[in-house]
Amino acid sequence: MPFLSKIRIFEEKNMNTIELRNNFHHLIDNMNNDNLLSKFYSIMASMKDRTDGKLIGRLTEEEQEELLRADIESNDPANLISHIEIQKKHKKWL
Repeated sequence: MPFLSKIRIFEEKNMNTIELRNNFHHLIDNMNNDNLLSKFYSIMASMKDRTDGKLIGRLTEEEQEELLRADIESNDPANLISHIEIQKKHKKWL
């Protein structure tokens, strides 16, 4: 079974739409970071009218899995490089 399918099945088994909405509302209601709350709002506002799956549907299964792995890995601060470090590394092109 493809990696993305496993994740979708896991998500579907663990949270239906009502639970997802309730959990999302609870998360927002308990957020104490206005900057993060503003970012969530911007993301949700920009995504609300998009049709699901158009872009990802053009990727191969391998590309979809790699994209998902990269997204998951990007949430680990140990995998991130600071903006300043990147600027120093690529100073000659900036």
